[in-house]
Amino acid sequence: MSSVSTESKTSPSKHRAPAPAPSPATPAARKIPLWQRIKRDRLLLLFALPGMAVILCFHYYPLLGNVIAFQDFQPYLGITGSDWVGLENFKILFDGDPAFLNALKNTLIITGLQTVLVFPLPILLALLLNSLLSNRLRQIVQSVLYLPHFLSWVIVVAIFQQMLGGSGMINNFLRANGMATLNIIGNADLFKALITSQVIWKDTGWATILFLAALSQIDRSLYEAASVDGASRWRQTWHITLPGLRSIIILLFILKLGDSLIVGFEQIILQQQAVGAQASEVLDTYVYNNGIIGGDWGVSAAVGLVKGLVGVVLVMAANKVAHMFGEQGVYQA
Repeated sequence: MSSVSTESKTSPSKHRAPAPAPSPATPAARKIPLWQRIKRDRLLLLFALPGMAVILCFHYYPLLGNVIAFQDFQPYLGITGSDWVGLENFKILFDGDPAFLNALKNTLIITGLQTVLVFPLPILLALLLNSLLSNRLRQIVQSVLYLPHFLSWVIVVAIFQQMLGGSGMINNFLRANGMATLNIIGNADLFKALITSQVIWKDTGWATILFLAALSQIDRSLYEAASVDGASRWRQTWHITLPGLRSIIILLFILKLGDSLIVGFEQIILQQQAVGAQASEVLDTYVYNNGIIGGDWGVSAAVGLVKGLVGVVLVMAANKVAHMFGEQGVYQA
C-alpha cells in the first residue's frame, strides 16, 4: 500500500492529461514585414545592386526609346521635337515593303535551320560525352569543344575565310593539284548553310554544359536496374536519359523561341558584302542599314518593336503549352 502511494507521489506525470497541441500559426502571423526582410537580406541586396543598376541602365531604360517607332524621328530634334505619326511606320512595313519582306523571309529561313539543326546537337553531344568511360578523356574533349565559344565572331569569320575563301587553304590545295576551285564564301545560295555551320562550330560545345549538368543529376541506380532487366543502351537512353533531360530541353527551347528572330547581327554583317543584301539581309541588319545608315529611324524602331513583341508572345505561348503538359517552363502562371 505504501509503495503504491509512494509511486503516485513520485511520478505524477503518469496521470497528467496530455498537453494540448500548439495551434498552427496563421499566415498573417508567419508573414515577415517587408522592411524586416530588407533588413535581414541587406547584404545580399547590396551585392545585387551593381547588377540591378546595369540591367536598369542598359536594358530597361533604353526601352523608353521605342517611342520613336510612333514618330518621324529626327536625331537633331530629339524625341520631344520630332513629329508624331502614330502607326504610319508600321503601315509601311505591313503594306509590303520589299526590303522588309526579304529580311523577314531570310530571318525565318535561318531561324528554321538553326532550330532544326543547331538546337538538338548539344543534346546529342552531351549524350556522347556522357557515354565516355574515361573521365580524363571526357575532360579533354570538353575543353577542345568549349574553346570556339570564347572566340569573337570576327575571328570565327576570319578562320572560315582562310579555310574556305577564294584564296583559302582548301582552294589553294585544289588549285595546286589542278582541280576546280570551290566558291563557298561568296556564294549567295550557300550563305544560310555557311552561317549555320559557323554557329554549330562555335556554340555547340558550350551549349552542352547545361545538358551535362542535368545528366549528372540522374540516379545511376536507374541504369543499373535497367541493365539487370536486360535493357539495351538505346532503351536506357529513351526511357531514362531523355525523360531526365526533358525539363531542361523544354526550358531552353522556350528561351530559344524568345530569341527566334535574332539570328546573329555581328556574324551576318561581317559577311554581308560578299553575298549581297538579297541573300543575307535579316531583321537585325535591316534595322541597322535602314536606321543608322539610311536614317529611317522610325521604321527601323518599328521593326525592332515588332520583333520584341513577337518574341514575348512566343515565349508566353510556349510556356502555356509547357504548363498544359505538366512542365514548369520559364515561369509559373
